[in-house]
Amino acid sequence: MSGRVLGLGDLNARMLPQVGGKAANLGELLSAGLPVPDGFCLTTGAYAEAMAPLGLGAVHRDLQATPADHLDALAELAARARGLITAAELPPEIASEVLSAYQALDSGQGPGSGQGPGVPVAVRSSATAEDLPFASFAGQQDTYLNVVGADALLAAVRDCWASLWTDRAVAYRASRNIDPSTVELAVVVQRMVDAAAAGVMFTANPVTGRRRESVIDASPGLGEAVVSGAVNPDHFVVDTASGRILERRVGDKRLVIRPLSGGGTESIDQPAAGDKPCLTDPQVRELAALGGKAEDHYGAPQDTEWAIDAAGKAWLTQSRPITTLYPLADKVLRGEVSEYDTRIYLCFSLAQGLTRPITPMGLAAFRRITAAVAAEAGFDVPSARSGPPPYAEAGQRIFFDLTTVARSTVGRRIVPRVFDIMEARSAVLLRHVFADPRFSITRRTPWGLIKHVAPVAARARVPETLFRALFRPEAALRRVDRFTKDFNKSLELPGGASPRQRLDHAEQVLSRLFPNVPAIIPLPALGFAMLGLAGKLLKGGRRQGQGQREAGRKTWAELQPVLRGLPNNVTTEMDLELWRLATAIRADDESSRVLTGQPPALLAQHFSAGELPAVAQSGLAAFLERFGHRAVAEIDVGMPRWRDDPTHILGVLANYLRLDDPALSPDRQFSRAEAEAEAQMARLVAEARSRGRLRGIVVRAALRRARLFVGLRELPKYQIVVALAEVRRQLAEVGKALAAEGRIARADDVFFLDFAETGAALDGADMQELVARRQGAYYLELERRHIPRLLLSDGTEPETLASARGTAVEGALAGSPASAGTVTAPARVILDPVGAHLEPGEILVAPSTDPGWTPLFLTAGGLVMEMGGPNSHGAVVAREYGIPAVVGVADATSVLRTGQEVTVDGAAGTVVPAGSRVAGV
Repeated sequence: MSGRVLGLGDLNARMLPQVGGKAANLGELLSAGLPVPDGFCLTTGAYAEAMAPLGLGAVHRDLQATPADHLDALAELAARARGLITAAELPPEIASEVLSAYQALDSGQGPGSGQGPGVPVAVRSSATAEDLPFASFAGQQDTYLNVVGADALLAAVRDCWASLWTDRAVAYRASRNIDPSTVELAVVVQRMVDAAAAGVMFTANPVTGRRRESVIDASPGLGEAVVSGAVNPDHFVVDTASGRILERRVGDKRLVIRPLSGGGTESIDQPAAGDKPCLTDPQVRELAALGGKAEDHYGAPQDTEWAIDAAGKAWLTQSRPITTLYPLADKVLRGEVSEYDTRIYLCFSLAQGLTRPITPMGLAAFRRITAAVAAEAGFDVPSARSGPPPYAEAGQRIFFDLTTVARSTVGRRIVPRVFDIMEARSAVLLRHVFADPRFSITRRTPWGLIKHVAPVAARARVPETLFRALFRPEAALRRVDRFTKDFNKSLELPGGASPRQRLDHAEQVLSRLFPNVPAIIPLPALGFAMLGLAGKLLKGGRRQGQGQREAGRKTWAELQPVLRGLPNNVTTEMDLELWRLATAIRADDESSRVLTGQPPALLAQHFSAGELPAVAQSGLAAFLERFGHRAVAEIDVGMPRWRDDPTHILGVLANYLRLDDPALSPDRQFSRAEAEAEAQMARLVAEARSRGRLRGIVVRAALRRARLFVGLRELPKYQIVVALAEVRRQLAEVGKALAAEGRIARADDVFFLDFAETGAALDGADMQELVARRQGAYYLELERRHIPRLLLSDGTEPETLASARGTAVEGALAGSPASAGTVTAPARVILDPVGAHLEPGEILVAPSTDPGWTPLFLTAGGLVMEMGGPNSHGAVVAREYGIPAVVGVADATSVLRTGQEVTVDGAAGTVVPAGSRVAGV
């Protein structure tokens, strides 16, 4: 055979540009000794040769110039490409080689052999951008089954070539920015398996994520019935470690697709086919074993197609990576965790409101931070740059091993309660996982925790801090202010430092972050405790006839307004400062005209050049001087700070300038919330005093301290972000030096290295290839929408096994109450706040929020978040601004649509889209 036509047995994964993904995978299966029907491949070289005279180059250029969201234009160009191909005959040399290979299939052993030149074959498309580890193009090109005879084969080849240009394939490639001129098509021709049964098999459970659990869908006849979704197939789930069939569900299988003797297929109705499964238990286990061999060969879970012929022999007809599974934790992939020791990993990234992946340097920074925390608490940390033993990474996100927590009585009691107010859905999932017998309690005393926590608390003088806060609250606030100023001064590095000194300083700063937490966090913790104390005193004095639960709900609803308009909250101060800047710009005609008349990206360029009108230029410079260290996804040092790129802030300012109603201005709303909180405090104190003077005194003192201290919950993270910004600044200077020496291409590429690799680059190592690989993986991971809150070491996502939903309104979404109040308004789904536009009064629907989002809150009418709990960042800020909020609403950004009218009930924790109704009505 020439370079135009190759036997499947001669193919391997290195030949993907020549034979496409499907053919390369089949060649790999054959080389692994797996049963694959014999056949040959018409290469991409043959495709290019046949396409050369057809004029497709002009179509390629037009497609490249067409935006991905112009679907009608893309479809028109796709039809033009298909028309050019189907109107042309195969070149004679190519047709001759195809027919020669086809005739040779009649020799040898295999399904369909011995039938001469009329041997039935399957003709399948095999694209160079198909069946790749990072993208699944399955089903976008065509397959032709039971093709018989020379003329039918040549026609099927031509139709496969044309299917590279279907509307769906062209649109998908455009959405992934794949250059159309780089995509070519090979064609696989295989002997047909006259299947008694066929279907698909995943070697990992695609719903739960669990590895070593094969899922098989089967139906009588050809597998097209299953692949196309034409039948409700038999469904089997197999534990591949033991061979035990965990689930067996018989489908109706009312349609069977069979080959016709002269070529083509027919569909046959079988009304009574669902009485028994089409596979025996031994056949199910045999298929699972075959899938396991394919997975072992590729080293990754596989999505396969299979067939069992009339003689009972099983064949694999396709295998490709499963692209939808969330990656396993790195410690599992490295073999540091036994497959017999199931571990629980919590996604810390999500708990921090961060859905996007973290840059390699961002991950390296967190390994360094967590190692310092663990060492401070007396835990053994073998390598500071690797992080403490519980630290893990998966999908370029931060996870922590909570198995020890699950096995501890104290851990089970404390951690879910923390998440009740921090990220409520995670709390529900944790309790569900804790009920799993694999995580039975092995530690029943608190001494292990006390041994690690008590010395830290003593060194940080936590008892003294709490005592001072109780009896001299203003002195406690002054001490925090002194601490933060001293900490910020310690971040400074003398001028003239070398790149190596800057790198070392960055690591040292990360190792000194932890004291922020025990020095500050006792105060907001005391504030919440005081709020709880006031609630108990108020609830305890009410009529018992109300019922304990009803009294508790009423008391909490009455306490919520106390937390509005809180002082000492750095994030609120930042937002109000930004509003004051917007007010000053509005009062200056030139500044107002420029900021409302130009896009934020262009405004950012003018600001960097010092060319904005004076009021806007000086005002933004002053704001960035104080708050420019902040950013969206700011816990990642790889993300630009606002002072690096103020585009986002300029967009927010433009939004503020569109706010015309003075009553909706953020400063007035904050003042109103502050006044409402003071009035509610007075009412609660009066109620307490009516049942005793001492009770009134205690409630007043408790509520006052709650208001003074709860706002400080933002300060530890704020200080950490100040430090991370300094780390970023130093690393950026190192990056400039490395780029100047050619070790990396651009200064910001340093954030795709870790500390050791950056040190090696300073020593002379070329890191450009490593950076390019890391960037490719990072940008692909940016596209992932679903991130598991919890992940088991076998790949299981517990959220797929335990639903936290429950509501009495049909069509409503349920979450956790975060900020009381009800609002009905259009929704605005925003996945990234940078450049986002939110009309005043719209309901902000977001996956999660951090301080980088909060400028949007000032004009929002309500808030819905997929993540978070009653005390998560978004919930606290929503309460302070007095806007209704519901958090922990699963799939909110997918289910709700921009412009859709919804009702948010922040007390009930429900989000009701327009048109929903009470169940049963």
